[in-house]
Amino acid sequence: MVKIHNFGAGPAKLPEEVYEIIKKELTNYENSGISLLETSHRSGTYLKLNTEIQAVVRRLLNVPDNYKILFLSGGGQGEFAAVPLNLISRTGTADYVVTGAWSAKAAKEAKKYGKVNVVTPHTERYEGIPDQSTWKLDPNASYVHICTNETIHGVPLVADMSSNFMSKKVDVSKFGVIYGGAQKNIGTSGVALVIVREDLLNHALPICPSILDWTVNVKADSILNTPPMFAVLQWIESKGGLEKMAELATKKSSLVYNIIEESNGFYYAPVAKNARSKMNIPFRIGSAKGDDALEKEFLKGAEALGLIQLKGHR
Repeated sequence: MVKIHNFGAGPAKLPEEVYEIIKKELTNYENSGISLLETSHRSGTYLKLNTEIQAVVRRLLNVPDNYKILFLSGGGQGEFAAVPLNLISRTGTADYVVTGAWSAKAAKEAKKYGKVNVVTPHTERYEGIPDQSTWKLDPNASYVHICTNETIHGVPLVADMSSNFMSKKVDVSKFGVIYGGAQKNIGTSGVALVIVREDLLNHALPICPSILDWTVNVKADSILNTPPMFAVLQWIESKGGLEKMAELATKKSSLVYNIIEESNGFYYAPVAKNARSKMNIPFRIGSAKGDDALEKEFLKGAEALGLIQLKGHR
């Protein structure tokens, strides 16, 4: 059988060593005689794991003591609703920096719960991040939502880090809230990691469901309901932490971008160089819009060689 190389952005490929750990733990987690998947989230075994994983997050990101760490159902898209439900009540308005499809979805979801000000110029194609001098921020906004690591002072900065969580160090203290789906870098699909500053708790709208209410989930220590049970965070820490993850991300992405740049136009990267991701590398074949016939042939040949999930998001 051809060795499979999985290029899925998320759910993403697990490290080989994590495969082996899961195999051992699947039927007998820490000599309990049962799988972690069938372990009660109220049991001492799970409570210990819950505490350990929060501690790993706090160490990896140097999370200050005045921030709470939550593992919540619904993934990143669940937090598109949770953010306004928990934060927009202060003024009823929020600023959204729309730089791509996911931030556009987040802004659309937030409009259900208050007034949304899209601070960036409208565009049909997302090929870079508009210069900050073009942003039209509302001083009355309850928060500013971004999908990058820029810092804006004056109001809480909320960052969706689904794609690059745990791929490098970030200064958590510059953000009011950081959230992201776990399936790209840190765990299984369906769970979101949320890091929220304590002063932003206790502001949820009355209509906010308990499952999305950060304050309720802080009080329940992330086990208001049965959470997903697997994580990759211990492996990240054992391999040298976020400094090593950043080094590997740069090395791997550079290999791909170098091939694109040296292909004499056969491959085309539609994102400005100063905005290129080290996590997700969009590319077309033939031109910015791509040659459909050639791309289908490329994908067919790639799959025959064991290179799967290269087509990417639509």
